[in-house]
Amino acid sequence: MSQELDKRKKKILQAIIEEYIETAEPVSSGNLVNQLECSSATIRNDMAELEKIGFLEKPHTSAGRIPSQKGYRYYVDELIRDDKLSKKEMEIIRDRLETKVNALEDLTRIATTTLSEITHYTAITIGPDVNNHIIVDIKFVLLGSRVLMAVILTDSGIIRESIIKFDEDITQVQVEDLTNIFKNKLVGKPLETMSSPLEDFIMDEMKTGINIIKKVIEEINKIILESQQVYLDGANKVVDMPEFKKIDVAKDFLNVLDAKDLVADVLNTGVADDIKIYIGEETEKEELKNFSIVTFNHLLQGKDIGTIGIIGPTRMDYSKVISVMKYISKKINDDFKNGKI
Repeated sequence: MSQELDKRKKKILQAIIEEYIETAEPVSSGNLVNQLECSSATIRNDMAELEKIGFLEKPHTSAGRIPSQKGYRYYVDELIRDDKLSKKEMEIIRDRLETKVNALEDLTRIATTTLSEITHYTAITIGPDVNNHIIVDIKFVLLGSRVLMAVILTDSGIIRESIIKFDEDITQVQVEDLTNIFKNKLVGKPLETMSSPLEDFIMDEMKTGINIIKKVIEEINKIILESQQVYLDGANKVVDMPEFKKIDVAKDFLNVLDAKDLVADVLNTGVADDIKIYIGEETEKEELKNFSIVTFNHLLQGKDIGTIGIIGPTRMDYSKVISVMKYISKKINDDFKNGKI
């Protein structure tokens, strides 16, 4: 539960945080006099009180104040606006998302790139957990006498492909046999069915050699059960930010991006169709103490199509990030309902 502040202190805290986000410079009472209908003395007194209760901090080398992590948390919980988008930015988002895609995962990547482009932060996407997605089609295509391509399509438009190489020749008749058996047994069932002992599952109808079927199952399981794919865009967006002039912070950030599983763990903790904000030490990961992460797990008709996250300094423009995320989500859902996806 957020600590209660009176109306004036809320305005002062909001003004300080938004000024600091904009300038990266500690904010003094003199910076706020023109914005607020208060005297400089009143603002100073309230700033001192906000510091006392832990919402502001005072850098040693400055008379001004900067937000604490507790102050940022109050801001995103109680004060933030989610309408910080210009008409031009909306047009850019609409234009990018109208790109024709062959799979919903491609759409998620486009959304990630667009999010990074508009916010100027690094965006990260983790692919969906597709095990509960329903298989709607399975195809096997013979590419050579010992090379087969398997293609699996789910009800949410997620496509999984695998190239399978054999130690023995296979024929077109065997490929057709494989296709019929897999379709009969697996179409209409969730992808997680593929992790069952399928050798036993389909042996009663199997005419193709057991070595071939085992190899097919093994390779398909690899693409389904592999760790969720992580896609990153805009890693260079942060280089000009003041926080990253400090060598240790810059190194930490690069290490975090290199260890994608670290961020993926955070992205995986989000609640479906909900925006989550993790500020600094709230991630409970030492490597992320200087950064904030905003995540959104997107659903289409109840199906997970991936989680998008933004990572940047705690002095992040949370209002812009959330505004962009919500607009992208609305655009994708509207296009889906109107049959454009």
